[in-house]
Amino acid sequence: MIGRVVIFVTLILGLGFIGLFLELEKAGGAAKLTLVATKTKRAPTGLDDPIWQKTKGIHVPLEGKAKFAEKKLIVTTKALYTYEDIYFLFAWKDATRSVTKAAWHFNGQKWSHQKGDEDRLALLFEITRVKNFSSQGCTATCHGPYRRLPSDYKFSTGTAAEKGDLWHWKAARTDPYNHADDQWLTVPNEQTGRRNDGGKGGDVRNETEDKSKPLYMQDPAQNPSKEGFLFMDEAVKITNYAMFKAGDTVPYRLPKNLIGSRGDIKALSRHAEGGWTLMLHRSLDTDHEDDVIFDSRKKYSFAMAVFDDSGIEDSYDLETTITLKFKR
Repeated sequence: MIGRVVIFVTLILGLGFIGLFLELEKAGGAAKLTLVATKTKRAPTGLDDPIWQKTKGIHVPLEGKAKFAEKKLIVTTKALYTYEDIYFLFAWKDATRSVTKAAWHFNGQKWSHQKGDEDRLALLFEITRVKNFSSQGCTATCHGPYRRLPSDYKFSTGTAAEKGDLWHWKAARTDPYNHADDQWLTVPNEQTGRRNDGGKGGDVRNETEDKSKPLYMQDPAQNPSKEGFLFMDEAVKITNYAMFKAGDTVPYRLPKNLIGSRGDIKALSRHAEGGWTLMLHRSLDTDHEDDVIFDSRKKYSFAMAVFDDSGIEDSYDLETTITLKFKR
């Protein structure tokens, strides 16, 4: 009798492991994570374009780090390409749309920063081969001095010959201009190995020299281009702080449009029904040395991370990389 019970339990456990394996295969688990970019004659016009239904997506499993430890996040991912451009579509659950990024709040007597950061998605591609990247993902780009604390490690490559292409979508700082920040990765300086691509843009910290209050406000002579945001080119210096009343808020990070190589990646997003849908697209070949060149005859490894109203180490990361290949 006991022998039969053992056999029965063994079978159940075996079936359970098979089921788990099949689920990982189905979800695009780390063992087999390949994204196929389907060729299309017509570029998608938006997030809901029916053309997205013509390509099969994968479910990318991300593991929570730091304050998100023990949590998981699935990012549904698709890719299309035309003769000239490549398009990615991402969708993930996120109950709140986070774009505060430490906005200023006035309580009637003094200014202070509100709690809150922004939602973000980051992708890292190899421009040139990065040691161990294809198997370890972003872990391979966390280099630090010998016998130093992990907090001293820098996001960088090990040698100048190794370069990465970083696509960094930021809900508060780049999305208002329908962009993702185009950056690249190299050996570290004192702070990081991350560099901005050639060109201009980014964002400006809205603060006085003593950092006690905002320096800029919306130009009253024009309506904001996007409600809830303050673009730097629509901002004017505050000359009369007596005009503000208790409860007023002013954005802290003021977006500047990304131009040149830094503005290569276009974005379109929507937060609805408890989640984000995001489309990123770029030329297959930007003719810029700080960008990866996509050749439909080749395969590419890339890593992914998502930030939920957070920054630095508080993220959801992919333990390995995704292989991007093109269906011709």
